[in-house]
Amino acid sequence: MSDTSPAHPEPVVLDIWCELQCPDCRSALDDVHALRARYGDRLEIRLRHFPLEKHKHAFAAAQAAEEAVEQGQGWPYIEAVLARAEELDRRGEAVLVDTARELGLDAEEFDVALIDGRHILIVDADQAEGKAIGVTGTPTYVIGGERLDGGSSQDGLRERIEEIADRLLAGAGA
Repeated sequence: MSDTSPAHPEPVVLDIWCELQCPDCRSALDDVHALRARYGDRLEIRLRHFPLEKHKHAFAAAQAAEEAVEQGQGWPYIEAVLARAEELDRRGEAVLVDTARELGLDAEEFDVALIDGRHILIVDADQAEGKAIGVTGTPTYVIGGERLDGGSSQDGLRERIEEIADRLLAGAGA
């Protein structure tokens, strides 16, 4: 049976290289919410991990975020941890497990995942890819092959992302 429904264009992908102990990434959430509201499922927003060495719990937080994705609560978990960046700095990995529990996730599984390292390869692969394309800080956005660095200033970034997304979506619909 052939599909006669109109083809849905592939969504435009926005990769955000981020780390969960980064205050700049937390302030970038406003842009993420605005972009989601504007584009819905026409824009696929993907969090990519880029834990920085200066934040000692960022690597564990990235692994925990992957466990949250596996348990079906990736973005809610990411946003909850970003909201607690200072507490994560002070209390460490306990915050990651507490946040999972508060969201109704399997906190024991988070604990085990942080011990057995089951998500390390994903985090390492993201970090390696980020380094390969020139990511040096967070947040860094990549859309349509263009890299936009948000670590120093978020000013004007959302507008730039929207310009690129609009252009790509117009091209996909043609």
